[in-house]
Amino acid sequence: MTWFNQSTDSVIKALKSDYQQGLSEDQRGERQTAFGLNEINQVKHASALHIFIAQLKNPLLIILALGALLSFYTGHHVDAFAITTIILINASITFIQEYKAQKSIDALRDMSAPHCHVKQNGQWHEMSAKQLVPGDIILLKTGDIIPADCRLVETTQLEVDESALTGESNLIRKQTSVLESSDLTLGDQLNMGFMSTPVHNGRGIAVVTATGMKTEVGKIARLIETTQNRLTPLQARIHALSKTLIWAALFIVAVIIGIGFYKGLTLSGMVDTSISLVVAAIPEGLTTVVTIVLTLGAKHMMRNHALAKYLASVETLGSTSVICTDKTGTLTQNKMQSVQIWAGGEHYHIQGEGYRPIGEFKDDQQRPVTPQQHPHLNHLLEMSALCNEAQLVEQEGRYHIQGLPTEGALVVAAAKANIHKEALQQHHRIIKTFPFDPKRKMMSIIIQEPDNSYQLIVKGAPDVLIDHSEIIEFQDKHLDVTSNRYLIEDVIHTFGSQALRTLAIGYRHLSEAQIHLSQEELETQLTFTGLHGIIDLPRPEATQSVKECHEAGIRVIMITGDHAVTARAIAEKMQIIHANEEAIVITGKELNALSDEELGNLAPKIHVYARVTPEHKLRIVKALQQRGDVVAMTGDGVNDAPALRKADIGIAMGDSGTGVAKESADLILLDDNFATIVTAVREGRRIYDNIRKFIRQDLTANVGEVSAILFAFLLISGEPLLALAPLMILWVNLVSDGMPSLALGVDVAEADVMKRSPRDQKDSFFADSLGARIIVRGLVMGGFTFWMFHYALHLGMTLAYAQTLAFMTLIFGQLFHVFDARTFTSLYRRNPFTNRLLLLAVFGSGALSILMVYSPFGNLVLGTTPLQLHHLVMTFFIAALPTFILSGIKELFRFKWL
Repeated sequence: MTWFNQSTDSVIKALKSDYQQGLSEDQRGERQTAFGLNEINQVKHASALHIFIAQLKNPLLIILALGALLSFYTGHHVDAFAITTIILINASITFIQEYKAQKSIDALRDMSAPHCHVKQNGQWHEMSAKQLVPGDIILLKTGDIIPADCRLVETTQLEVDESALTGESNLIRKQTSVLESSDLTLGDQLNMGFMSTPVHNGRGIAVVTATGMKTEVGKIARLIETTQNRLTPLQARIHALSKTLIWAALFIVAVIIGIGFYKGLTLSGMVDTSISLVVAAIPEGLTTVVTIVLTLGAKHMMRNHALAKYLASVETLGSTSVICTDKTGTLTQNKMQSVQIWAGGEHYHIQGEGYRPIGEFKDDQQRPVTPQQHPHLNHLLEMSALCNEAQLVEQEGRYHIQGLPTEGALVVAAAKANIHKEALQQHHRIIKTFPFDPKRKMMSIIIQEPDNSYQLIVKGAPDVLIDHSEIIEFQDKHLDVTSNRYLIEDVIHTFGSQALRTLAIGYRHLSEAQIHLSQEELETQLTFTGLHGIIDLPRPEATQSVKECHEAGIRVIMITGDHAVTARAIAEKMQIIHANEEAIVITGKELNALSDEELGNLAPKIHVYARVTPEHKLRIVKALQQRGDVVAMTGDGVNDAPALRKADIGIAMGDSGTGVAKESADLILLDDNFATIVTAVREGRRIYDNIRKFIRQDLTANVGEVSAILFAFLLISGEPLLALAPLMILWVNLVSDGMPSLALGVDVAEADVMKRSPRDQKDSFFADSLGARIIVRGLVMGGFTFWMFHYALHLGMTLAYAQTLAFMTLIFGQLFHVFDARTFTSLYRRNPFTNRLLLLAVFGSGALSILMVYSPFGNLVLGTTPLQLHHLVMTFFIAALPTFILSGIKELFRFKWL
């Protein structure tokens, strides 16, 4: 039922309650049985054991586990132990990173009011908010958090902050009158109170209409519960890569077994070869290196005020094609400012930022002016400061407003002209105040001047104030309102087209006898002095960030609870849309009239969504995702939580954001700065590039290992001889290749990283011919490795010596290859000395590998044997040939696949 359409008597009657008596104890007991406690349901989180077991389901680890079992079964206990250790290390690292419980619903629970005042049997009682039931009569006062959804029955200057729920920045002045429209958004339901929203001013009495999961906050909680997180683009690509590698390994093993049976080989020989091929085909260090690189990326982002809660989200921003951003506090400063004044027929502009009382005044030609030298402006600012209940407060160099934000904007404007209420009251004594009333839309005071004359100062809505005025101050003239009303209306229209909220100032001289007149009699025959144009200004750095997003091919969409006109004007100021652009601005009502298909078709043209609900935000994200977009959603309110969870990456505000938004998000902006998103996007793109580079490096080495073993199996007659022992392959994958790969993961970004369009999320890691490069380079590297193995056997060397020679050829080959892998062009186009960590990793990897050849420990564990010095030098130079020759051919002929 739409309670806001019902009279208070009808609502109380429908809920079978009594305004004077409230509910009895028996009635409450019956209703608690029917409706349950007034609380948000808690989500059951997965146990630590369940999360760890989930890591072991990684397809790559399952294949390795099979290899470990086969090794153990065939008596290769050292191999089995080494492979098992690798499996546990991989699973543990991922488990540690993912062992973070989802606390979205817990945060919603924390927002609910712990206690409230309830009428029971005609008396007010304080009780736990959990005990509330529909039909309860509750008392609301300044400082309370509304404990349940309710229909207001009585209000006295009641103002509620609903920004966390609706996204609208202004305090909402509540009323009790019936609202006629049947499809009002939450922000327009002025006679309703909503669970978890704080009361800033005034007092009210209400009847509870919904509790627990039936409240608006409860509906959001249910959306959060039922919204499934999608795989991030990186996770999807790694899953696809895992399947490819598994099928490749199984296919190769099947080929080996088939050929082995055909050649009449023993089962033991085929099993040994198969185990080696499985170990060679699977990049054991891949998930570990990805995790470490993402962790380092997360730390780098943290230093730039972006906290990544989940490692995969570090890369996801780099894939983002659309950023859906809330307006208030994200794109704007969430601080109302008077930026323009019309006084005495003249326009003035006010500079400054936030609530700091520092800013220059300029005339319509942008020339600096001194307010004290402009009587109409000075008079307006003095009246603005006097007829005002807000206060500007400084704490440790930071300024904030106590009171209504719009009134605070006037106080700050006056302070910028060094006009302060406290100083004015020394000469202008306030003897009577008529507080603001939403029905009459005005506030007024009576002051006594130093000469003992009296004056009424009025502040209010311009359309109302002008109806109560007889005179307009215009330069040095006093014009009658009847024939010159258009002057004010033109200013109102001009301010409105710039998304400026308007507040007018007027006055009236009074005799001593008139000060005792009623409020209605006093607030007439006014002299209209001027208007303030007030706005929540865009963050300067956010505007530049929007521009950078466009350059990076990322579309920025504003989603806000504000009105469409205000939202469009802000979007134009921030260049989200251009004034001459036919961009669609759509409201929540219009969105309701669209089918999902129609919304999907319109989505590419819509730049601003205004007056939207949580369900709308979720629907918008789904529509964009169905088009193939990778969607980032920023937000700070409770109403943003479901969309934050559904988006590919949810971005919450760390300073102004609610606990619900932070817990639902993947990334938290610690400085609430939209510009930080651009830094995070750049970091995400750099990380993805580097992941592709070390995947190329790893898989090229894997192809080299597999091909070297296959060549030996196919080309050498008799029982199969392994060109590389299983533990040699593990050493290459985890140490000699792992260290340089990790150094690739922290490489600096290439120059064009923010000039490219976002990646198509359908693209695999192997897009842009990367797969062909891996296969070609790997086969050549494997061919050289096999040749050195065969060369040693031809000289009559032992199998261990031949394997060691092949081992060092492969190691040196992939150490040279890493310098080509660190760029998408070729090693001849990127200075190898710009990544000192890579140079250190290459040197260290080579040195450790040589140590494993010439040390008893390495001989025992890996099965190596010391090489003659000239053979070691030969492997070094021969291993360099594939990289330098193939890269040279690529430079000459521009082959992308090479």
